[in-house]
Amino acid sequence: MDTATHVVMGVALGGLATLDPVVAENPAMTQAVMIGAVVGSQAPDFDTVLKLKNNAVYIANHRGVTHSVPFWFLWPTAITLMLYFIMPPVNMFHLWMWTFFAVFLHVFIDIFNAYGTKAFAPVYNKWLALGVINIFDPFIFIAHIIAILFWRFGADPGWTFLIMFGIIIIYYFWRIYEQNLVHKHVHEKHPDATHIFTSPTFRWSRWHIVVRTPEEMYVAEHRNGKLTYFETYPFEPVPDDPVINAAQKDRNLEAFLSFSPAYRWAVSIEEHGYSVKFVDLRYRSKGYYPFVAIVRLDENLNVLSSYTGWIYNTATLKRKLSYA
Repeated sequence: MDTATHVVMGVALGGLATLDPVVAENPAMTQAVMIGAVVGSQAPDFDTVLKLKNNAVYIANHRGVTHSVPFWFLWPTAITLMLYFIMPPVNMFHLWMWTFFAVFLHVFIDIFNAYGTKAFAPVYNKWLALGVINIFDPFIFIAHIIAILFWRFGADPGWTFLIMFGIIIIYYFWRIYEQNLVHKHVHEKHPDATHIFTSPTFRWSRWHIVVRTPEEMYVAEHRNGKLTYFETYPFEPVPDDPVINAAQKDRNLEAFLSFSPAYRWAVSIEEHGYSVKFVDLRYRSKGYYPFVAIVRLDENLNVLSSYTGWIYNTATLKRKLSYA
């Protein structure tokens, strides 16, 4: 989910914690748990700092190790120890428990969007991306804001947020049900589909779809029960080609391939030598595929420049490559 949603979820967990008598009966404990829940709800995304290094490192590692099983326990332990030393005496176990809940909830809900996460690494190192909830879901965010306002005007925080979380759980089950209907419809159209990738949008009735069959790939949209096709491409596995093999050694393309399960590739001959381009088909926007990886090589297959990330116009891409 987005940062704002994780913040309000942390606040909601801090309020929910008042149902715990150990938290509710001690003002210092209440304050510590609120801080722990808010910080814990953000902690797995501290890897955003990797953007300062470069895009390839960020894309390859974001939602990776910091969301993995060991960090489910390392984040709350570190936060609890920090709060224990800077705040009045608190019950460490209950503080750790609520902070752990915040960290775990962050990782768990990230599984449900199209970006996904390596939540069960190192036991299971593949990306888990269920494609059920949009990165920013207005319903979930607004539900939190309404509950926080109820708390602000005198409602009991524990019961208010317990009811809110119950409503959101029902919402998740409904979205899973809706996605299953979309998958069923697509399978009826493409019984030979080997992969169906869904990406939810702001509108509940609209889904971005990529279908992969043994022969072709289809980029489509499912809206109000109707499947509309935008592009159809032959399914061409990446060949054992010297130019592509050289490009794949570049860290930017390597990062792209570690993340994207549905893409097209192309090789072009240019003045400098070759350009290898991969585009992620899941993020079609206004007829354009903005998530790309580009590698430029000379005639001897040495990498001249490369870039992976979000590009919405040619001028921006040229600027990124010139600085690479």
